[in-house]
Amino acid sequence: MTTIQDALIDIVRQVQTRLKAGQFVNEAAVSQGAVLPILNALGWPVSDTQKVCPEYTVEGRRVDFALCHQVRRPDVFIEVKQVGRSEGADRQLFEYAFHTGVPLAILTTGQEWHFYLPAGQGSYQERRVYKLDLLERLPEESAARLIRYLSAERVAGGESLADAREDYQGNARTREIHETLPIAWRRLTEEQDDLLIELIATKVEEICGYKADLDTVARFLEGQAPPDISVPQNPTPARRSSSSPVVPTPIPKASVTGIGYVLDGQEFQERTAKAVLINVLESLSSRDSEFLERFASRGHGRIRRYVARTVDELYPGRPEHTAGIMSQTPFAN
Repeated sequence: MTTIQDALIDIVRQVQTRLKAGQFVNEAAVSQGAVLPILNALGWPVSDTQKVCPEYTVEGRRVDFALCHQVRRPDVFIEVKQVGRSEGADRQLFEYAFHTGVPLAILTTGQEWHFYLPAGQGSYQERRVYKLDLLERLPEESAARLIRYLSAERVAGGESLADAREDYQGNARTREIHETLPIAWRRLTEEQDDLLIELIATKVEEICGYKADLDTVARFLEGQAPPDISVPQNPTPARRSSSSPVVPTPIPKASVTGIGYVLDGQEFQERTAKAVLINVLESLSSRDSEFLERFASRGHGRIRRYVARTVDELYPGRPEHTAGIMSQTPFAN
């Protein structure tokens, strides 16, 4: 028995062939040769103009298709453009969606399918949940994504909209992470964090066999510009179990405005990550005299301990690192 996915994969392959042959010469060709066959495979009754409404009127203007689970109550708007001529069409589509409160909007050229949440925040680009290019993806991948957002059954049940919103939140988190990464790198290099300098010096020695002077590493970091990190176009959101939803952990204010930590509801800001480590350990040690003993018995960093009873235990076999450590390490005494 042919499933919806199998039928859709066959249609996607046909559309790919016609796209490569240049057969979609105008918007009507895109609608008839790509959009309607795909909607039909997704379970939409394309012959029922009350469910798949062509030329749907919105305040005197028309959107190419309105998909309605309930008659004349649109769930999805689809705007069709000729291949290579979709620039600026997202603004028009958003205006249509805003006027009617349609939660999901799609702009397509037959080849590219842009899925939007008009009620989201940010620019049009930031409110795009996903961009699907049928010529860049395997038919199986394209079919799975089209089913996720556009199958008649999932739209009617609300699953498509819920998934689109979840993916939108995942995209927003990814953008924020990528925007923050250069800031984090700049702060690490400007503050010349001791652990970062040590890690780089050790890696240099592993690669070339010569130990880099720590001052040399520090000067190197001074000249490093933040990395140019671009946001993935279609970041893949983490899957979430319905039985155990993931609740985002609030970011303490100190971690946004500077380096710091929160202890017992009180916020502390420090100049360096090293100062954070020392103060946290001292605070915990003052409450529990055996805390540092227990902590020192566990593994810490990738290349050395953070806490030990003696300097030699911090840097076993590395006497060049022991100078000045005594005054910086709360447990090395």
